[in-house]
Amino acid sequence: MKLNELPQVPAGRQEPKRKGQGIGSGNGKTAGRGTKGQHARSGGFHRVGFEGGQMPLQMRLPKRGFKNHFKKVFALISVGQLEAKFAAGSEVTVDTLLAAGMVNKTLDGVKLLADGELTKALNIQVDRASKAAIAKVEAAGGKITLSQVAEDSAA
Repeated sequence: MKLNELPQVPAGRQEPKRKGQGIGSGNGKTAGRGTKGQHARSGGFHRVGFEGGQMPLQMRLPKRGFKNHFKKVFALISVGQLEAKFAAGSEVTVDTLLAAGMVNKTLDGVKLLADGELTKALNIQVDRASKAAIAKVEAAGGKITLSQVAEDSAA
């Protein structure tokens, strides 16, 4: 069946009201706009939020919050996740994490956190890591290469 072969649905499309088409149409003369004044004229409506000259609500409410445009956002990965996904002695880089589906975006880099346990010796290359995560990797006999050492915080 093709689009041009579809049967017409009865009352499937309603004809638009033809405003201003004579007194018998029910919408003649002023076309449903009433008589005179701002609303009857073309271009006679105010912008959204206009309250007739009164101070609008969005200007009466106080401004709140702050957005730091310089904040660095890291993709977070935990030591326990690496334990489950990689074999002992394997090389863990940002590319292998992307390929394994452990991070979907690297954002400003990848940060390793200390959640979970690590028993395998892994060679890890990430942008940042918490001090506790570095200690866990080295205790398991692995090696970690960083571009920057971060505080022992989550982000």
